[in-house]
Amino acid sequence: MIRDFGVLPDGTKVQEVTLKKGALEASVLTFGAIIRDLKVDGQSVVLGFEDLQSYLDHPNYFGAIVGRCANRIAAGSMTIDGTRYQLDRNDGGLNHLHGGSDGFFNRVWQLEQHDKASILLKLVSEDGDMGYPGRVEALLRYTLTGTGALRVKITAVTDRTTPVNLTQHSYFNLDGSSTILDHTLEIAAETYLPVDDQLIPTGEIRKVEWTPYDFQGGRKIRRKPGEEDVIFDHNFCLSAQAQETVQFAAALEDGAGERRMEVWTTEPGVQFYDAGMLDVPAPGLGGKPYGRHAGLCLEAQRWPDSVNREGFTSVLLRPLETYSHVTEYRFS
Repeated sequence: MIRDFGVLPDGTKVQEVTLKKGALEASVLTFGAIIRDLKVDGQSVVLGFEDLQSYLDHPNYFGAIVGRCANRIAAGSMTIDGTRYQLDRNDGGLNHLHGGSDGFFNRVWQLEQHDKASILLKLVSEDGDMGYPGRVEALLRYTLTGTGALRVKITAVTDRTTPVNLTQHSYFNLDGSSTILDHTLEIAAETYLPVDDQLIPTGEIRKVEWTPYDFQGGRKIRRKPGEEDVIFDHNFCLSAQAQETVQFAAALEDGAGERRMEVWTTEPGVQFYDAGMLDVPAPGLGGKPYGRHAGLCLEAQRWPDSVNREGFTSVLLRPLETYSHVTEYRFS
């Protein structure tokens, strides 16, 4: 089903396409390629809004595809093949975040095709966009599978060497409770990337063992005594490079253990953000307020600031190459 969802200030129309298969139902916007709602057996499991204006007023990347390069780039600066580029510094005026202030999350994607269970969207990012070199064409397909999964497949090509690192930025809450602090999270990573006070990786790759960042065996997200000041907005290192096929990355269970979501991905990292800074005064889906920890993000991606870090995963896409990313959210 397709319907008009609203009109942007420049007059561009935004459409919503509803997909349904088995127990899953997804509502996808052409604006930002946003997953506005995702229902499992009728229960919404993501945060979203009922109207377009709320997305414009509260740009927290709700359900969007972010890029051209997800996560943070220190000082918005990078050097590629001897040429320095200055990107949009939209993160407190200091760093580059999620592709810049007018990144992929803030664009209307072209609706290429859709059927009852899948949608194909396209976005073209021109040379110089947010400071990036090269023209990038990205294709995104969302598919609801017969096995109870939302599949995200993204490909991209470029005519000049440029960073490409796209991710799906939904905030998940599996039971509709006011916070996800009593959800149980498992992350299949032995190491993570410590960050500085601007949330930029320090360059160290640290073992999670004996730290608050050890989710290997599964644990509640709520802080333990002595962890009250711990921030969860870090990249967890799944592998040294992108994989050919999806691998298990993380699992999330609601507070009662009645609903489970597994994340499987080809990507070498997953950014876990527990929405500790979220505070949205507008009502969300079903009129619910979205305060701190109302949802959490598990953003499958290449490691942050990789373009400036030796030993991190490569994010550079060169002409004649194809960027490929597959992530599945499997529900049971």
